[in-house]
This record gives sequence, structure tokens and C-alpha cells, in this order.
Amino acid sequence: MISIAQRPMILHNGEWLEAEQAAARGLSIRPGEGSIASEILAAHNLSDDPGRLSLRFDALASHDITYVGIVQTARASGLTAFPVPYVLTNCHNSLCAVGGTINEDDHLFGLSAAEKYGGEFVPAHLAVIHQYMRENYAASGKMILASDSHTRYGPYGTLAVGEGGPELVKQLLSRPYELTPPDIVAVYLTGTPRPGVGPQDVALALIAHVFPDGLVKNKILEFIGPGITGLSMDFRNGIDVMTTETTCLSSVWRTDETVRAQLALFGRADDYKELSPANTSCYHSLITLDLSQVEPMIALPFHPSRAYAIRVFNQNAGDMLRDVEWEAARQWGVPAPRLTDKVKNGKFYADQGVVVGCAGGLYENIVEVRNRLRGYDIGRSGFSLSVYPASAPMQLALTKNGVAADLMEMGVIWRSAFCGPCFGAGDVPGHLGFSLRHATRNFPNREGSKPGDGQMSFVALMDARSIAATAAMGGVLTAATDLVCHENDLPAYAHDASPYEKRVFRGVGRPQTETPLHFGPNIADWPVMIPLPDNISLTVAAAIYDPVTTTDELIPSGETSSYRSNPMKLASYTLSRKDPAYVGRAREIYARELARREADPQGVGLGSLVAALKPGDGSAREQAASCQRVLGGLANIAREYATKRYRSNLINWGMIPFVWEDLEQERPQPGDVFYISGIRRALEGNDAGVGAILQRGDTQFRVTLGFGGLTREERDIILAGCLINYYAK
Repeated sequence: MISIAQRPMILHNGEWLEAEQAAARGLSIRPGEGSIASEILAAHNLSDDPGRLSLRFDALASHDITYVGIVQTARASGLTAFPVPYVLTNCHNSLCAVGGTINEDDHLFGLSAAEKYGGEFVPAHLAVIHQYMRENYAASGKMILASDSHTRYGPYGTLAVGEGGPELVKQLLSRPYELTPPDIVAVYLTGTPRPGVGPQDVALALIAHVFPDGLVKNKILEFIGPGITGLSMDFRNGIDVMTTETTCLSSVWRTDETVRAQLALFGRADDYKELSPANTSCYHSLITLDLSQVEPMIALPFHPSRAYAIRVFNQNAGDMLRDVEWEAARQWGVPAPRLTDKVKNGKFYADQGVVVGCAGGLYENIVEVRNRLRGYDIGRSGFSLSVYPASAPMQLALTKNGVAADLMEMGVIWRSAFCGPCFGAGDVPGHLGFSLRHATRNFPNREGSKPGDGQMSFVALMDARSIAATAAMGGVLTAATDLVCHENDLPAYAHDASPYEKRVFRGVGRPQTETPLHFGPNIADWPVMIPLPDNISLTVAAAIYDPVTTTDELIPSGETSSYRSNPMKLASYTLSRKDPAYVGRAREIYARELARREADPQGVGLGSLVAALKPGDGSAREQAASCQRVLGGLANIAREYATKRYRSNLINWGMIPFVWEDLEQERPQPGDVFYISGIRRALEGNDAGVGAILQRGDTQFRVTLGFGGLTREERDIILAGCLINYYAK
């Protein structure tokens, strides 16, 4: 099904060649040359240094748990007007159900910011962020940056990147996005998916193959090959958005008449351009994926990479569920839950299905749910199914053609556009409930339960087609290929943008500078952060030795959504699911630091740090770093960082992303202290790292902490104390 060549591969006139074969034919080409991605990057690059990219994006986007902090940071750094189109959507904090008025205050702040600085504002329930950008901004050869990790518009020929808020602030201040040129990996698609196999099945198969060994981490995936031709835009988008879970930087696809037709449907035919690799093009590595061999898949808790064919799971459900039980017990330090009780008479029974968001809530997925449920209903056994169309135009089309009515008659719960179930703010299952979701992630607590309060539930990822087949069977886990359905009943999508025309504020390029920003009682400025002292003492406030630490574990997603505009209030949730004692430890250290500043301003700075083997997988939320910072955090120490975006968030909030190869061996614990003399001098120079004394109880010994290749600008941001201070200078 999938084969991987981890070496340079040359595509010449449709034939793949090894480097030696290419040389024998007189072909001389470097990895990256001739690729679609390299062409787009070159068109957006401002740097003359071949070893460094300085990129300007064509458009920016944020949703309502990130845009307040971004605008506040940009204001403090000198923002006067948005220099490029900036779209503020409202699809994460839409329920306005927690904290009184504070959620809607954020929305009113966003509208006033769009008016004041010249942006675009999409009210709640009209669209999830990525579907809105697909319909309105994704274009061939363009680049888009958004403050959400699932920013992927590759099928339109758009290189899109999800990053933390400070990287958008740089663009708002007309500063470039800088990085080392990434490797470009070809994903060569062949074959045709069999009936019943959907985009989530293909995506999970790919993630399972490449995530465990980090094969495409921080690289660009370029989808090419004859298998693309037979795929609809919804199918392509459904695969593409899930590439985030491979930890790649971005993705792009070759374009064709299918893309032209889709853009024309959106009224943007002029945004189409044919993009294809050159006749001779070279990639850093090659993934070949035969679509005809993909089976319906299930990704078990607690990661999309734990994916297996549903057929295999049903044959081994007991053993696989015991693995999940063991992992849940390890994660939360509780007795293992009894998921194996859900296997009855050799069949596994789920409790819930959800089809939602930028991955699941697409037009074709929802039609396929209807097709598989024809002749069935959801029943009264306790299994429930909710469907969330990804945009109001989709919802309108599905209403006009009768699909919505069919689903409601079958007992499906029909929702508006909302991302909540993707991060734990909607359709939270009952205690020990097992939810099947065509969504983006199934990390621990991603479904919204609170194990610290004795609650626990579970999410497995599946394609909408198999979720519908399972619903038709009363919750018995069923692959879509095992259920006869009306496979070809797919009414053409009719795009009607009138919901946008009547509700979206479009002020791009027309700032109304006299418009006041709308504030509310929960919208707070960032606290003052001082420059990095000459010498520092870093006390370990949390130590995590899991193979990977997600941003959801660093700062929970669902229950904190209402407090994303209040840095100090939000910080009280930091590591609350993983290490509830962290906040108290960090605050005690910070209190001593504040007292030190009063008594001895030139003395040794006191800060906290988090030690973790591989932190930062998952969301782009800057709060995973900023919450540590406002509690007095000065550094992380890791063996490696899971994603570029988390490392960038640390740097932009003035925290040092130390790398220590001996971390797993030495395993510092809360209360251990790293004394570092001359940290400013080391960062002001080009030192690769710095010496430190690690004190553990009565024992002291010397260690060397690496900087992990910090650039000159990254060093200067850390020295200044944070990005706001850096720009203020």
C-alpha cells in the first residue's frame, strides 16, 4: 500500500530514478529543484541567502481563541493597519456558554479590530476557519499563514502554514517568516480508492506510516501522481488537512481541471493556475501510496498514528483495547478503565459518532453519511450521531437538496459550523464513553473529559462513511465496505455564498483608524516581561518523560477556550491535566523572582522551566508557551521539539528552547536547579550552547545545554524578553 524511499529521488518524464540512474543519463539536479513547492517558495522569498527563507504570505487567518492575543500583541508592537488580508473567523469559541459575556466580548473585539485595521470578520456559525479560507482565499501559487495547526490548502495549489500567534504578528508588522529551506517529500498517488473508502482512511494510513519515526517532520509534502486525477476536491481536502498529524510543515498538490472547476464554482476562476512538477524534478525523499489498497481505518486513542484497518481491529479488539486501557492508566495514574466490556458476542459497540470540522464536515462526507443510513435509523440504543457542515454555504446546499432533511428523519443531530468536538468543546461523551469521529485529533482529553475529576472518555478517528455504517448497525463497529449502500447518489454541489454576503464584514484595505476597539472584562493586556538577566537560576517546575508531550497536555483545549483573552487567568490551567502541581511550583518561583527584582535588580534571575523529552506535538496555540512565560518560565529543556511551531512559540515569548541529549538518562525532577552563568553573553555571541551546573539535592554536576541552532534574530528576541519587547526596541 505504502512504500518509502528515504533518499533523493528524481522524477524524469514520469519515471522515478535513483540519483545514480539520473547521473548515468546525464541529469544533474539537486533535491527540491523542479518541484511545485520550490517554485512557490521562491516567489514569496525576500532573502538572498540560499540557506535561509524570508517569506511574505498573501493572506492571514485566525479564529476566536487566538485573534485577540495576536491583535493585542501587534498593538503593543506598533500595529497601525493590516498590511495583507487578515481573516478573523469565529468557529472555536462559538457557543458563548462559559464565563458569561466574555465569549461574545471576544467576537465584538474581533469585529472592531477588523473595522479599525482593515480586515475581514466572519461571525460565529457561518464557517470553520479552514473551509472559509478554502472557499474564499486559497489560490494556485499562493501562501497563507494561520494561527491554527490544521492550516492546509494544498489541493488548491496553496502552500499554507499553521503557526503560533507571534508569527502572524510578524507578518502584521511587515516582518518576514524565516526558516531554513525545508526538505520537499513527494507523495506519489496511484490507483483509485475502492467504494466505501474515504479521505480519512487514506490520511490515517499515511500518518501511521510516517509519524512514528518522524520521517516528514517539518518538511513539505508534495502530492503528485496519476491517482490524484480521480479524486474530488472534498476527497483531496480531507486527506490534505490531516497531513498536520504527520508533523510536516506544509503541503501542496498538483492542480488540474478539478481545481479549476471548484474555484470557478466559488466565483474565483482567475485564482486557478496549473501547477505541476517540471519534467525533471528532484525530491528529498519519496512516498508512494496505492489508493486502491487502502482499507477502512480506525485510529485508536490517543493519537492519529495508532491506525489500523477496521478489519484488523475487529479481529483483535480485546488485545487492542487492553493496550488502550493500559495507556489510559499510565497517562492519568488511575486504575485501568474497562473498555473491553464494550466487546459483546465478539462485536465492539461504540457510544457515539461525530462528523465535524475541516476534515469531516465536508459536503461529500455528509452526503455519504446519508447514503449509508438509507433504510436505517440511529435507533434508541444510546448510540448518537452528530453532523456539523463546515460552512453555511454547504449547510444551505444540503438543506436545499434534501440531504439535511433525510439525515434528521434518520435521527441524526444536525448542527451548525463549529470546531468544538475537535478539541473538546462539544459532544463530550459520557464517562467511559467511546466516540468515533471524523475529526482531526484524538489526543488525551481531546474529547472534553476531565480525568482529574474522575471523568474519562475516549475518541477513535474514522472516516464518515464507516461512522455511518456503524450507526446503521446500532453502534457495532462496521467498515463502510461491509455495508451495501447507494454509493453513486451524489448530487452536485451548488455553492451559494449569500450567507457570507449578508453577514461577513469585508474591510480589507480600508482601515477605519478612528474606530475604537471593543473590550470586555476578560480581555487583558500581556503582563510586562523583562529582558533576560545576565545570569539565571532555573528550577524545574515540571518533568514529563512520555515519548511525546502534546500542546493539549501543556495547556488544555476545551475548558480553557473562554479564557484565551486573559493571559493570567488562562495560565492557571497550565499543565492542569498532566501535572496539577506545576502552577503552584511556578508561582512560588515567580514570587521569589519578583522579590529579587525589588531587592537586587542586577542579581541572578530566577525562573522556572519544563523538562520534556519531545514537547509540542499538535496545536499551534501560542498559549502552550505563553502560559509558562507569564508564570515566570524562562526555558524548556527537551531532547527534541515535536514541531517547529512550538519551538517558535517558546522563542517568541522569550523562552530558551534548550536541547539536551542526556535528558532521558539524567531525568531532572521538580525542584532540581540549573545554574547558568553568562547566559546573555552566550546568546549575544554565536555559541552553540552553554554550560550549566545542575543541583539535585546536595549533589552538583556540570552539564552542557544546546541552543538547537538559534538564529541571530531568535537570540535577540530571547534576550529582549519576548517579541513585544524586541519590536519595542
